[in-house]
Amino acid sequence: MTRTESGDADATTEYVVVLDVLRHGRQGDDRRRFDAAPIAYALGESDFRLLELTLVEDADVSIGDRLAVSPVADRELIQSVEELSYGDLSNTATAEVDYVVEDIVEADEKRFVDFYNDAQPITLRLHQLNLLPGIGKKLRDKILESRKRQGPFESFEDLEERVSGLHRPKEVIVERILDELRDNDVKYKTFVGRDGR
Repeated sequence: MTRTESGDADATTEYVVVLDVLRHGRQGDDRRRFDAAPIAYALGESDFRLLELTLVEDADVSIGDRLAVSPVADRELIQSVEELSYGDLSNTATAEVDYVVEDIVEADEKRFVDFYNDAQPITLRLHQLNLLPGIGKKLRDKILESRKRQGPFESFEDLEERVSGLHRPKEVIVERILDELRDNDVKYKTFVGRDGR
């Protein structure tokens, strides 16, 4: 049973965004095409986990739909949930991931701006901010100095205005999330597999 299957009664509802729907199951499934259960590939909104959802027979689900996966009692169209890796996605799901990650980051801007506000050292030589693409020692120090002197950042726009050299702070977060999704060997998982609430 995966973490998603546990269905903790006190947990807040966990949502996913559908990346692809295979109405007749996975290609290569040994069952006849019309006997296979419909499945969907989805991305978790809070922890960016990639999931395969086995859907109920007549589920009306499309790409981009938002579905509850946890707790189990909140599921309406889903029979079961399994985690999968990026390489297991269909071509359509792979093509959708970039857009969905960007939409999630945009819709929950405060959460990701707070990453810039709350990032801490990982080791004596490595800071969480250095995990973001394009952020080296100098840019990291500018971010830390700005948040120390002027307080927390309010938005991506505020970040860009206050920290010279930091261009497209939202896109930097999106790129890091995509790197973590695509490469299972990334040493420090900052966003993928961690509940963002």
